[in-house]
Amino acid sequence: MNRRKLLKMALSSGAALASTSVWAKGTNGGGKGSNGADDAGGGGGGKGQGGRGGRGGADVNGGACIAGQNGVPDGAIASPRTTPFQVPMPRMQELSWAADQSGYTGAPCSDVTGISKEDAIQRSSHQYYGQFHPKRYYEMWEKEIKFDFTGGTGELPLSPAWGFNGQVPGPLIKSYYGTPSLVRIHNALPAVSDLGFGIPSTTTHLHNAHTASESDGFPGDFINPGQFHDHHYINACPGFSVDGVGDKREALSTLWYHDHRVDFTAQNTYAGLIGMHLVHDEQDTGDETTGLRLPSGDYDVPVILFDKRFDAQTGLLAFDLNNLDGMLGDKWCANGVIQPYMEVEARKYRFRLLGVGPSRWWEFHLSDDSFMFQIGEDGNLLPQPLARQGIRQGVAERSDVIIDFSKYKPGTKLYLQNRLEQHNGRGPTGNVFCQGDNLIEFRVIPAKGTDNSLIPTKMRDLPPVGLSEVVQRRTFNFGRSNGGWTVNGRFFDLNRIDAHVKRNTAELWTLTNGGGWSHPIHIHFEEFRILSRNGAAPPANEIGRKDVIKLNPSESVTFFMRFRDWSGRYVMHCHNTVHEDHAMMVRWELEP
Repeated sequence: MNRRKLLKMALSSGAALASTSVWAKGTNGGGKGSNGADDAGGGGGGKGQGGRGGRGGADVNGGACIAGQNGVPDGAIASPRTTPFQVPMPRMQELSWAADQSGYTGAPCSDVTGISKEDAIQRSSHQYYGQFHPKRYYEMWEKEIKFDFTGGTGELPLSPAWGFNGQVPGPLIKSYYGTPSLVRIHNALPAVSDLGFGIPSTTTHLHNAHTASESDGFPGDFINPGQFHDHHYINACPGFSVDGVGDKREALSTLWYHDHRVDFTAQNTYAGLIGMHLVHDEQDTGDETTGLRLPSGDYDVPVILFDKRFDAQTGLLAFDLNNLDGMLGDKWCANGVIQPYMEVEARKYRFRLLGVGPSRWWEFHLSDDSFMFQIGEDGNLLPQPLARQGIRQGVAERSDVIIDFSKYKPGTKLYLQNRLEQHNGRGPTGNVFCQGDNLIEFRVIPAKGTDNSLIPTKMRDLPPVGLSEVVQRRTFNFGRSNGGWTVNGRFFDLNRIDAHVKRNTAELWTLTNGGGWSHPIHIHFEEFRILSRNGAAPPANEIGRKDVIKLNPSESVTFFMRFRDWSGRYVMHCHNTVHEDHAMMVRWELEP
């Protein structure tokens, strides 16, 4: 059955979307797991904490699913008890902007070069600064705060955390193609922290904007407390250096920003240095009465998901510094709060789902197995929506979905779940739970007005893959050596260039994984097109442009990538950031 027929069937299917069942509270079939945390809508038949119990039923793709839930990660001690769904999910606050830089803290930047004499790391002019002079000026401070991961229940003490403008996640930035911006980021972290992990030395990466190297957040371009750096985001599509506009088919929608400090990305992002950045254009307008008419305003909801671990004795945020395989937690957070609820009107919503790790993989489902409509993969709108009951996501991938709550009666409760089994940093086991872990409780209320949004049948066209443009083929093997993580048998070196790439060309890269580990691989700079997985065509959700590859055990993935407009230093790395910090990264140079 083709995707258009599946979409039509799902849209009209009352059976698939009209369930009003309310899942009863209980963990693993009604009991309490050994960490003492209640969890609504458990899968049944589990075995105590984590419920890795007996098999039963079938998953949404027709294979066998297993009963239970993810529990305390291997080798960890359970976090203190918390009660789910007691507080609403926070909505990210939009960052304000100014039309000029007169309000900036610190020396102004040159109108010609974009450089401030006080910028800690800027050594040369911002590329294309004169052509894309900023029209919006933003400013943020990285701060240490006392943060309440319970949202006010008092079940855990306030914990030291780091956040942009003192928020976890940081402020929401909204940009528009054709409106260049400058973002000044100050490191206002204390030189000596109460956190117990991390380093107060930072560099901010806008994942995966088409930006110059000096604004990309190169891992070695870090600033220390009391310093700042200006990031110039031109908000133009790739290919702009040819015609001043670029290829509009390559416009991005859902980005995020995070610390990228060499050797400390996992710790610093786990501390809270993360945030979302949305970009609008003439199709994805941010107004549900124009363009593609996607749910907008209060109905466009960015959600950052992460798993945390809290010290069993103190209740403070904890990070395992000795585990080089990957860091998992046993508390599920959405927009900074452990298992919140969200009131949703009986209408369509757009959710921009991002799992930030450090090492957790996800498979998102609704608790009644109804369809979600995936409209975006990573930063990109798909050519057409995909009706999906389950969406698997590696660390740092994004999934834009529309959920239509109009099919539920007010008073209905249902849950966004993670059903992917994972016990350690090796990656998911491949097993899918029949119910799994509840992340957010949706509480349906009556619609307050007219729903002007649509689930479009056609969205963004894809540019062609130009194999005739290819000038180079490269292979990168992701492996393990001496307890650390390697690419082509070598550990990362900031000063070593592993690939010299010529600007305004295209290449074919093949990534291979010979071990029993899963690696979500991120390539900075431009989106790519997957051509094959182990010689087979990619699945439907991967036919579009991406910036993260799920590199599964014993897998080989080949992709096509263009390298346009800019020059400078960029990196490719595993986005299990514990692997990244322990040297699974390469530097490549984009040269004229």
